[in-house]
Amino acid sequence: SPENVSEQTWLVPKSAVTSQNQVILVENNTQSVIEVTLGDVRNGMIEISSPELTGTNNIVTDVSHPRANYIPDSFRAFYGTLANPIIILFLGGFMLAAAAVKYQLDKNLTHYLLKPFGDKPLPILFGLMMITAILSAFMSNTATTAMMMTVIIPIAAQLEASDRFKTALALSIPVAANIGGIATPIGTPPNAIALAALTSAGKNISFTDWMAMATPLVIIMLLIAWFLLYKLFPPSGEKINLSMKGAFLMSPKALALYGVFALTVLLWVTENQHGISSSIVAFFPVTAFILVGILDKDDIRKLPWEVLWLVAGGISLGISMDSTGLAEWMITSIPFDQFGFTIVIVLFAILSVSMSNFLSNTVTATLLMPLAISLITSGVLGDAVSLLILGLVISVSCSLAMVLPISTPPNAIAMATGMIKTPEMAKTGVITGIIGAIVVILFALVYWPFFVN
Repeated sequence: SPENVSEQTWLVPKSAVTSQNQVILVENNTQSVIEVTLGDVRNGMIEISSPELTGTNNIVTDVSHPRANYIPDSFRAFYGTLANPIIILFLGGFMLAAAAVKYQLDKNLTHYLLKPFGDKPLPILFGLMMITAILSAFMSNTATTAMMMTVIIPIAAQLEASDRFKTALALSIPVAANIGGIATPIGTPPNAIALAALTSAGKNISFTDWMAMATPLVIIMLLIAWFLLYKLFPPSGEKINLSMKGAFLMSPKALALYGVFALTVLLWVTENQHGISSSIVAFFPVTAFILVGILDKDDIRKLPWEVLWLVAGGISLGISMDSTGLAEWMITSIPFDQFGFTIVIVLFAILSVSMSNFLSNTVTATLLMPLAISLITSGVLGDAVSLLILGLVISVSCSLAMVLPISTPPNAIAMATGMIKTPEMAKTGVITGIIGAIVVILFALVYWPFFVN
């Protein structure tokens, strides 16, 4: 801070004065460049005088400091995150999920989709995981798990108490829900955080492109998890009798829901053809459900608004870390330039999976995404070619953390059934996490580069 020597004469660091005898004056967050007259030098400080140096609230910025031109972000930048396109996209997804549960679309879809899988344990397990993953791609993985657990409880009740296949059934739901959420931008909050961070850095991804990049990985991980659960917890019998009943509701509001749901998903997956962004499409169910009365005020109050606030908070954190230089400082304090891109991919994949097992996957993505964006945009690893890939590595890896009941809400819901023991969940989660991290790294090095423009 400058020392006020007299009314119009200040004592400031020599580095605060440019070679043109100018200084940067900051008052009420407004910067201006003023001409000054130089005076005596005292221990590295220099006297400057100017008629414009009249207020005690003036600050003369040290131009040699890396944040010399920093002005705090306006509150509008943070409140504005609540209307971020990613928030609107998630709101549309939440309303679709709430309407599907209210009119039993989720249960009826499950009933009809399970029919083709017969009565053998192995195909039934696969059918449950596939349906859960599909629903989780468009619904909250927590809501999907809660709904699907009601489906497997009567199935597990038919098995003997000593039959280990009960554990496979109970674990299949949270595992498939976590993996399935990777498939679409609205499947899980880490996807939204990654999208928001990438968009702010100038790298936009369409709904269709995200699915094209993520769906093959989801399919591979589902098949691996299916085989793993079947081998770890094999069935004692060879047949399971399914007695599920369901019929689609045919009321006018239910029919309207079916139409809105189908059209919304169709517009999302064909975004590249019609050019309407997924966030704009998300307004369709939001407005339609309210206008038609498919969801009433009580239904809207029950939406998981706290998740939207959490995502908005993550976006705000990224804004602050970037503008204050915190992200840049954290990145430059680690010698990433000595590692190379491949090593950085491996490090972020392992770090994302490890942290998400003990923290919320949303919190983990919120912490790591700004660092990754700063790392790429700072030029340490090159240009924006790697930006999309590193963002996907973080968001996808966060969803593959399933070691503990606290790792993700679907795990906690499954544990509450009493059919799973913590060591069984941990064993499955560790193997799935290790294999998942390897698959993510391979996709980042081999498959995803084809989508980088």
